[in-house]
Amino acid sequence: MQFHWYPGHMTKAKRQMQEDIKLIDLIIELVDARIPVSSRNPDIDELGKHKARLILMNKADLADAKKTEAWSRYFKEKGYFVVCIDARSKKGMKAIQNEIMEACKEKIERDLRRGIKNRPVRAMVVGIPNVGKSTFINTYAGKACAKTGNKPGVTKGKQWIRLNKNVELLDTPGILWPKFEDQKVGLFLALIGSIKDEILNTDELCVALLELLMRDYPGAVARRFEVEETKEPAALLGQIAQKRGCRKKGDEPDYSKAAALVIDEFRSGKIGRFTIELPEE
Repeated sequence: MQFHWYPGHMTKAKRQMQEDIKLIDLIIELVDARIPVSSRNPDIDELGKHKARLILMNKADLADAKKTEAWSRYFKEKGYFVVCIDARSKKGMKAIQNEIMEACKEKIERDLRRGIKNRPVRAMVVGIPNVGKSTFINTYAGKACAKTGNKPGVTKGKQWIRLNKNVELLDTPGILWPKFEDQKVGLFLALIGSIKDEILNTDELCVALLELLMRDYPGAVARRFEVEETKEPAALLGQIAQKRGCRKKGDEPDYSKAAALVIDEFRSGKIGRFTIELPEE
């Protein structure tokens, strides 16, 4: 299965970001804690050269806690400031303000030397579709400033949001990059919902997911669906269809319905907390 999704508005959004980057002091980049590198847009590093950087590992409640710690160390060693959060439940949000001030310490001190007082830090919030940027902004601001949705591509334009006297945020649309060099990245993005489901083969996607989970988290699928874990993901999907009553006319197993159900339960954390990408990879 080939993964590719790059709507026209993303080209425009990237050009706009190149302009806006001149106005800001800090880039706040949201990534999905389950796939911290695959959910990063490689263009952001190029766009954000010479800017302070803060990575927010969002949806940490859905990720493997030990692996999240390993990822946090990985990014810190590369010079990023890092906070692990769950924007929906507000977990980890209180730590962000201090990290912003720490990341922009040099800028604040430089302003003071020039006699500039109380100029807020201007931060650009970036991230690929469906990593929870708008939810983060609304939670952080304490009010609905940005449109939210569980489908990629909800934020289409830019907007400035004054959070407090110290910080202003620039929200930007989620942008992917034109071509995935590694199709494994495309697979991971499809699994977390950053590529529209309508253009994917759900059955194939589910089989790939079951293969991953059986390899890295043996027994998790069997426990959730009360089935016997087999070596064949397709056979396992058939068992899940049977167990959950996913049937077609003629009492045939409805693999597509079962596949959609498994993917949905993976994304919502009902099967368990998983990180499907490791720093050493």
